[in-house]
Amino acid sequence: MELKDIIKEENLIYSKPKLLNDKIMHYCPGCSHGVVHKLLAEVIEELEIQDKTIGVSPVGCSVFAYNYIDIDWHEAAHGRAPAVATGISRVNPEKVVFTYQGDGDLASIGTAEIMHAANRGENIVVVFINNAIYGMTGGQMAPTTLLGQVTATTPCGRDLDRNGYPLKITELIGQLPGTSYVTRQSVHTPASSRRCRKALKKAFENAMAKKGTSFVEVVSTCSSGWRLTPIEANKWMEDNMFPFYPIGDIKDGEKAGPEAYFQQNLKSELV
Repeated sequence: MELKDIIKEENLIYSKPKLLNDKIMHYCPGCSHGVVHKLLAEVIEELEIQDKTIGVSPVGCSVFAYNYIDIDWHEAAHGRAPAVATGISRVNPEKVVFTYQGDGDLASIGTAEIMHAANRGENIVVVFINNAIYGMTGGQMAPTTLLGQVTATTPCGRDLDRNGYPLKITELIGQLPGTSYVTRQSVHTPASSRRCRKALKKAFENAMAKKGTSFVEVVSTCSSGWRLTPIEANKWMEDNMFPFYPIGDIKDGEKAGPEAYFQQNLKSELV
């Protein structure tokens, strides 16, 4: 008996969103980027904002994101996506602007850009892929690399005295008054992918409502950089990444207005 006799063609459901084209992605097997691309395409399609959305992608594994999702894109220098997104959003306030960045980009060379853009409350969505390594350039240590984690530049594992602590950039972003929604998600299971999709949708809805900066971290795998199979990488992420980078919302509200901000500071000083 052939497979076609067991599964009827009319019962097959092909759920690829229309915005995700048929070009073959360049990502490694098991990479989380492809899943996040699909979720982004689904959200933009559901909100019917294809013609209003502009993505900004800098240097990194996702540098060719414009090849896969059929919306307007703008390239940015390494780490500078939030600055580029700020300019696009201010000149075109009717557009929905988002950046798509990795940890070697956003949490390293781009730290100043993201911190100040979020602190100003720029009306953008930031999608932050954290796989704790420089995936594109050879698997070097990133700011988010865990203590003891082996990379190309830490062959004996990340050492606290030599390399410092891993950077929890999302917790820092959550403290800034210009942010409205800050969350950490993953896409390693169907259930986690659904939760990530929901988070992305909320972030884009916030941008449409002019609520300030929304920040969605996606804790991800890098099978090639970690030298693991996709299945092993998922297990390693669950055992090592999630305890240090816990999944869930960090902030959900609106950016602080001048009044609320100064009242809060005054209260803190009085205490």
